[in-house]
Amino acid sequence: MKLDIKNFKIKIACEGGSVSDATTETILTDNGFEIYLTANKDKPEFVNIHWDADFGEDVLILGDAWERSYGTLEFKKPSEHDKHLPWYFIATDKKESLCLGVKTGCNSFVSYKCTSNSVDAVLDCRNGGSGVHLGGRKLLLATFICEKYGKADIIENLKDFCKKMCDNPLLPKERIYGGNNWYYAYGKSNYNQIISDAKLQVELAKDIDNKPFQVIDDCWQPKKCCGPWYPNRKFKDMEKLAREIKEIGARPGIWVRLLNNKDRALKKDMRIHRGRSKQYLDPTHPEVQKYIRADIERIKNWGYELIKHDFSTADLFGSFGGDLNYGITNISGWHFYDKTKTNAEIVLDFYRLIKDACGDMLIIGCNTISHLSAGLVHLYRTGDDTSGTEWGRTKTMGVNTLAFRLAQNEAFYMCDADCVGILKNKIPWEKNAQWLHLLSYSNTPLFISCTDEISNEQKADIAKAYRTFNSQHEFTPIDIYGTKTPEKWLIDGAEVNYNW
Repeated sequence: MKLDIKNFKIKIACEGGSVSDATTETILTDNGFEIYLTANKDKPEFVNIHWDADFGEDVLILGDAWERSYGTLEFKKPSEHDKHLPWYFIATDKKESLCLGVKTGCNSFVSYKCTSNSVDAVLDCRNGGSGVHLGGRKLLLATFICEKYGKADIIENLKDFCKKMCDNPLLPKERIYGGNNWYYAYGKSNYNQIISDAKLQVELAKDIDNKPFQVIDDCWQPKKCCGPWYPNRKFKDMEKLAREIKEIGARPGIWVRLLNNKDRALKKDMRIHRGRSKQYLDPTHPEVQKYIRADIERIKNWGYELIKHDFSTADLFGSFGGDLNYGITNISGWHFYDKTKTNAEIVLDFYRLIKDACGDMLIIGCNTISHLSAGLVHLYRTGDDTSGTEWGRTKTMGVNTLAFRLAQNEAFYMCDADCVGILKNKIPWEKNAQWLHLLSYSNTPLFISCTDEISNEQKADIAKAYRTFNSQHEFTPIDIYGTKTPEKWLIDGAEVNYNW
């Protein structure tokens, strides 16, 4: 495999088609280069970088995802990848491997299209669906790095590369586990049910010093899946609820969707305008920033120790990551209130605002941008939703993302592959028990979604999983080629086979 990271061609694409004053500058580093963009009158949209390469006929490539993955990650030949590969990729002939990617926290959305003899990177530097107004500003778009590995352990190679891409991971001091009510309640819950859930978590975590969380998902606010962020009639007093959860012996967590808010006090010019599409809060507007900060500080003052913020990629850009290709939005001709920043800069500013307002609260990012979440969330939902009713969904979304994004765990953040959803007479326990077992050894967060109506067998299995989870293990998938859901895993030196 051959790719000279420092031998490339660059092309700029601007709004309107022509380029008059937009320019790039590159500065070489030991294992790559920095690329800068500046423009006065031009409004850049994309920067394209081309490399000649030689991957050979036997090379397989694995890429990443813009935000959560959707059960589609796998090693495939370059020609078999029908979409661009976001952020980084690893290419391997099973004897050696090559990684190309960008440092986390970059100011553009970067993706790659590979063939057997070329690599093309697209740097999306738009504002909304239009060109960015840099106004003469010189902007570091991305820092590219490339590494070649001579050993055959592909997962270890990718782990090493992920650590090199991220200089500042944000990691919790303790392992994070416990209950989340979504996959049994699906939005229907109340104050007393959450108290019952918290008591169950404490029972299951008996004699473990590290306290479990009880996370209240979408259900506690007046309007379904949107703000304003105050309790509905079934919850009444969120401060009292947080206090009671703590008194029981658990830690309270809560879900929010900060950019979808139907508060009448929020004016039209404080929202994103994408033609006929729904209007969500525009985080570049100063008044929206104040409003979001106040929401978070209110929740923090109620006593919640963890906040899970959700849906922001879809709310910002109009699509989920699985529907995107080389850019972060499919909708053209719109922009944010502040036209001077790229979409990536806007996302980073939004995440930084949340982190600053949260203070010492733990943060879970769900439907957040993976490479831009690194260093700004403690936990990151790496895959789309698992299920409390459909085993096929848990297998497709959960097992896939755990296997193929595991290298990011503790390198970018803690990778949350999502819950074990338990509903009576839905998913056979022999299937869910395997998913529970796998997560308990994975060194990644472990969340269970169930009520106290579970069987004694299930309680015993979960209690055992919690004890296993609270210690470190050696853990890696074995059969990573030719499958999206590996069944063979190496756990503490022994091969474990799962029947998905």
